[in-house]
Amino acid sequence: MSDVLILPGLFGSGDGHWQQHWLQDQPDSRCVTQDDWDHPRLDRWLPRLESALEEAGEAYLVAHSLGCLLAARLAGQSAARRVKGALLVAPCDLPATEILHPGQISFEEMPVASLPFPSIVVGSMNDAYMTVDRLSLFGRLWNAETRNIGLAGHINIASGFGRWRNGYRLLDALKRRTGARRRIASMPPAFAI
Repeated sequence: MSDVLILPGLFGSGDGHWQQHWLQDQPDSRCVTQDDWDHPRLDRWLPRLESALEEAGEAYLVAHSLGCLLAARLAGQSAARRVKGALLVAPCDLPATEILHPGQISFEEMPVASLPFPSIVVGSMNDAYMTVDRLSLFGRLWNAETRNIGLAGHINIASGFGRWRNGYRLLDALKRRTGARRRIASMPPAFAI
């Protein structure tokens, strides 16, 4: 079983959020915390994620909202080699988030680099934090498989997502895909006769 690191969004994932259920349901998961969920800072949270990956050896990331941007910040960092795959759910768009919550986050610019690990980005058609067009754009920029699950809001408690069983299925699909890639990569080269 591989470790799963949970990366919540702004304000953390409170009671009833699907990430809290995940922590209870999945014994191999743990949350990468930070000092102030109301005022998250990239410069303090990213080192904690890198440290958690170092401790785990390798892990899958399951992120929501701002946590997706934290995961995307691993592109170009040495810790990225420890990420087996990432499930990025309802990523937030920094300009939209700044309008909704002025002055609460310190996260620089939107990450645009291609992710060096397999990823699935999940979003919806009516998320106030990221339009569907921007979801498609960042899915392409991050080189991630993008899934639009329809009218699902921000895929949080407010939009009816408590224990989100389809999230487990998405991570299982990602694990199968990364497992197949590892098996292919470890096969000896074929020799022509």
